[in-house]
Amino acid sequence: MGWNTEAWVLEEAKQPLVRRTRPLAEPGPGDVVVEVEACGLCHTDLGFADGSVAPKKPLPLVLGHEVVGVVRGGAERWSALVGQRVLVPAVMPCGDCAFCRAGRGNACLAQKMPGNDIDGGFATHLVAPGASLVSLASAPAGLATDSLSVVADAVSTAYQAVRRSGLAAGDVAFVIGGGGVGGFTAQIAKALGARTVVCDVHDERLQGLGALGFDHLCNVKGRDAKDVRKELHGKAKEWGVPGLGYRIFECSGTAPGQTLGFTLLSSGATMVVVGFTREPVSVRLSNLMAFDATVHGTWGCPLEAYPAVLELIYAGKVVLEPFIERAPMSGLNDHLRALAEHRLARRLVMDPRR
Repeated sequence: MGWNTEAWVLEEAKQPLVRRTRPLAEPGPGDVVVEVEACGLCHTDLGFADGSVAPKKPLPLVLGHEVVGVVRGGAERWSALVGQRVLVPAVMPCGDCAFCRAGRGNACLAQKMPGNDIDGGFATHLVAPGASLVSLASAPAGLATDSLSVVADAVSTAYQAVRRSGLAAGDVAFVIGGGGVGGFTAQIAKALGARTVVCDVHDERLQGLGALGFDHLCNVKGRDAKDVRKELHGKAKEWGVPGLGYRIFECSGTAPGQTLGFTLLSSGATMVVVGFTREPVSVRLSNLMAFDATVHGTWGCPLEAYPAVLELIYAGKVVLEPFIERAPMSGLNDHLRALAEHRLARRLVMDPRR
């Protein structure tokens, strides 16, 4: 059976995406066709669109990697999924390589990322591996399932970062960058019993986070990193948390944010680099030796972690609505421009039917 999709296609970097009706890629023996109900807009999409980052699949390419939709067909082995609402993870590993067998599927070299390795969710339909899809059948009746599209990247990436850090109840989480991934990282750390500190450069964003009950909010705009370190380490001392319990999450994706994260290291502390920037950062690596500290990178989220991520949302321990805004996908080029100009306060969840 042939399928068509109406897609917003990146045909040339630095040029507007073009709306096209075109044949959908033929599903392989392990693939299904998903009708897209919602797709989130991420800075990674902007990087591909403006040419600052090269996608793995040659252009033309359909971007978008935060997808919720309904399975409409595909391989016979996945026929039981037809009609089910599913989440399409941003990182879909092969399941059979050395990385996957070692439990590091998010580092799989053969992984498929929608909007990067394969056509993504800025469309009415996409093709995805059936084995990677996450069922949303147990979502609470009152939950708007389009909001769960951000779980495919922003929330699951945050969860994996917290998991990678080894955070435990009683630790302190220093989260740098309170929008999107950072806000979810702080919520997850709080839900797991940590003291939570959120740093940002926008007062209005910090004010919005105030209702979520974080332990300390810190505007770092224009401040010296060592001055911020003194303040935040002072808070940790008040709470009786030693450096061994410091978990630092750099989620801003900026050079100043990464510098601040490294400056916050202390004896036995752990830092996780979550955000991405192409800007070089100058740090003294010998601090890792002197503090016996640890720095991790993190990419995406292993498939086996998604049930735990969804459970936090279903239980109301992580909220999505304050961090998202809905928009029609027909305005996609305007949305990308607004993202580039830092005019989006929340993560956009777009409807391809509008």
